[in-house]
Amino acid sequence: MEDNHIYPIFDRMLGRKDKEEMLKQHSVMIWFTGLSGSGKSTVAIALERELHKRGLLCRILDGDNIRSGINNNLGFSEADRVENIRRIAEVGKLFIDSGIIAIAAFISPNNDIREMASNIIGKDDFLEVFVNTPLEVCEERDVKGLYAKARKGEIKNFTGISAPFEAPEHPALLLDTSKLSLEESVNKLLELILPKVCNCRK
Repeated sequence: MEDNHIYPIFDRMLGRKDKEEMLKQHSVMIWFTGLSGSGKSTVAIALERELHKRGLLCRILDGDNIRSGINNNLGFSEADRVENIRRIAEVGKLFIDSGIIAIAAFISPNNDIREMASNIIGKDDFLEVFVNTPLEVCEERDVKGLYAKARKGEIKNFTGISAPFEAPEHPALLLDTSKLSLEESVNKLLELILPKVCNCRK
């Protein structure tokens, strides 16, 4: 099927710089990756609150929320996982282009899938944060009971148990929530992010 009837209007729309000037901030994507239970969403929510306190407009994209909405037709096959991240990256790109700081919290288990997201969003706008909490700690937390089900074989292709997780090769930041408190994790993130998004201080 040819796209002969698609006529993008990007050249006539207000641009990212216009939105950033209005919001008085620079947009960026903070992409959390790590095992289920590593603390991605907890840290992302705490980070959003700290940025909000500083007058910075953010939007969290979280796995469960996205899968219950825009991606509710996707399963967990390899193809569906790739499509899940592709759509998230495209949505994230819309936020970036609107001058909004986007915070994504997804397992995104391999380098290829994260590279795809980075290419869609733009490498200069993509900050990869590896929440490198050990598997045994994630499994002890198991707030959703997913690891127990995966161990019993009730969940197939579960990252860390029956499917691999590839550690990022060059993350912008590495956090281990078994060693760092929530406050310490957020402070490390603020040191990384604030110089990129505004002229404000920690």
